[in-house]
Amino acid sequence: MAKNKSDMASENRKCGVLLHPTSFPSPFGIGDLGKEARQTLSMLADSKVRLWQVLPLGPTGYGDSPYAARSTFAGNELMIDLRSLEELGVPKHYEDELNQVSGRVDYSAVYSRKMVLLKEAATLFSQSTCSKKAYNAFCKENAWWLDDYALYQSIVNNKCESRWFVWEEGLKKRDKKTLDSYKKKLSSEIEQYKVLQYFFFTQWNALHKYANDLGIQIIGDIPIYVAADSVDAWTAWELFEIDENGDQTGLAGCPPDAFSTTGQLWGNPTYRWENHKKDDYAWWRRRVEMTLKMVDIVRIDHFRGFESYWRVPSGESTAENGAWLPGPGMDLLKHFKGKSLIAEDLGVITDEVKEMKKKSTFPGMKVLQFAFENRDGAFNTQNVALPHNYESRNCVAYTGTHDNQTSRGWYNTLDPYFKDLVRRYLQCPDEEVVWQMIRVLLSSVADTVIIPMQDIMGLDDSARMNQPSTVGSSNWSWRYDPALMQDWMLSRLGEMIAIYGRA
Repeated sequence: MAKNKSDMASENRKCGVLLHPTSFPSPFGIGDLGKEARQTLSMLADSKVRLWQVLPLGPTGYGDSPYAARSTFAGNELMIDLRSLEELGVPKHYEDELNQVSGRVDYSAVYSRKMVLLKEAATLFSQSTCSKKAYNAFCKENAWWLDDYALYQSIVNNKCESRWFVWEEGLKKRDKKTLDSYKKKLSSEIEQYKVLQYFFFTQWNALHKYANDLGIQIIGDIPIYVAADSVDAWTAWELFEIDENGDQTGLAGCPPDAFSTTGQLWGNPTYRWENHKKDDYAWWRRRVEMTLKMVDIVRIDHFRGFESYWRVPSGESTAENGAWLPGPGMDLLKHFKGKSLIAEDLGVITDEVKEMKKKSTFPGMKVLQFAFENRDGAFNTQNVALPHNYESRNCVAYTGTHDNQTSRGWYNTLDPYFKDLVRRYLQCPDEEVVWQMIRVLLSSVADTVIIPMQDIMGLDDSARMNQPSTVGSSNWSWRYDPALMQDWMLSRLGEMIAIYGRA
C-alpha cells in the first residue's frame, strides 16, 4: 500500500532529549557509559523518543567545558564505565565506589579518584594475557591522532601545564630529538592513555549500537574552534593564527551587542583558512567524518562563523577592537552536503549567513525562550523563534539549550509583563508553562524537537547546565537524580509525541 503525504511527513517528525553523558546517575560521581546510560535510553525509547543529543565528547581541561577539549578527536576518559572493563579482560581492581549516584559532578574529586583507577585498569590490561588484537587494530587505525594525543596528555601531567606554548623551545616546536626523549621517558603513561582511548571508544560504540537498536539516533556536537591548550593547536600551527614563536595572533570571539557592551572574548585561536584551502580542507573533512562515525547526526556550533567571523588581535582584554573577516563559506561546506548536519544559527544572523545556510540545506535551530526576548520592552509577534512563524519544517526546535536557563528557571525570572505574555501565548497557568512550551514545539511544523532533560523534569535553575562567559563548579556539572524522575513525566511526553505524529 502506498504511503500518503501525511504518512511520509510523520516519518521525519521526531522528538529528542538533550542529556550529556556526564549527567547520567552513576556511583562514581560522574555519569558514564555504563548501565545507567542504558537504563535511561530504554526509558526514553519506551516514550517514543527517537533522538538523543549530547555535547562534545572530548577530554575536558580547565573549566571542564566540553567546548574546550584537549583534543577534537579523543574521547573523555572520565566517561569510561569502570564496571564494564572486566568485559575487556581487566580484573576488578577497585575496592569501593564513590557512592555519589546523583548531585553535581565534583570534577576535581572525580579526577583525583577515578583517573587513578582508570590508569590502574589500563596498566592491568597491558599486563594481562587477554588478546590484544582489537586493541592493536584500534591503535593502528587511529595512530594519526592517538599517538600525538597520548604524548600530549602525558607531557601535560608531567609538567602540570597544559599550555604547550609555554613549554621549553624544543618541545613547544616539536623538535624530533626532544619528542623522542619525552616518548621514551613517558612511555608507560603514553601507553595508558592509548588504552584508555580504546576503553572509551569500545564502550561508546557499544552504547551507540544499543541506542540505535532501540530506534534512537544520537546527535553529536562539533565546536567550530579548538582550545588554545589542545593537542590540535600544538600539532598543526599552520592551520591556526599562531606565529613562529607559538603565540596566538588572532583570537575568536563575538562583538559587543545588547547583552554585552564589550563583546565576548573566547580566546580560541582563529583559523588560517587559506592554509586549510590548500589541501581542500582535509583537517575539517576528517573532523566531521570522525564525528559521524561516533554519532548519527552532528550539530555544528557557531555555524555563522563559516560565513564571517569576529577576529580580535592578540593582546586585547575585550572583544571590542575586533573585525569581521570572511570565512570559507560554501567552499568548505560543499564537502558536507547530503550529510546529517545541524547548523547552530542562533544570534544575529545576516542575509549572507541565511543564504549560506540555504545553500547548505542544513536545518537551523529555533529556541522558544528566545521568542520572548525583552529587548525593547515589547512583545514582537514576528519573532522567528515563535512557533507560528516557523518558515519551514527543516529546523530543530528547542525549549532551551545547554547554555540557557532551564525553562522553569527562565520563566521564574521574567518580569510580570512578560510572564503574562508567555501565559497568554501558551494559554495556561504558571504551573503548566514548561509543559505547554514542550507541547507547542511538538505540535509545530518543525521536523525535529529537542527537549533538555531538565525541562521534562520541571527543574529550576539549580539544574542549569552552563552559564556562558563564566567559570565555576556549577557549570557542566549537573546530573539528574533518578528519584526525581517520576513515571508520569515521560508518560506525558510520550502521549504528546504520539498525538503530534512524532512516534
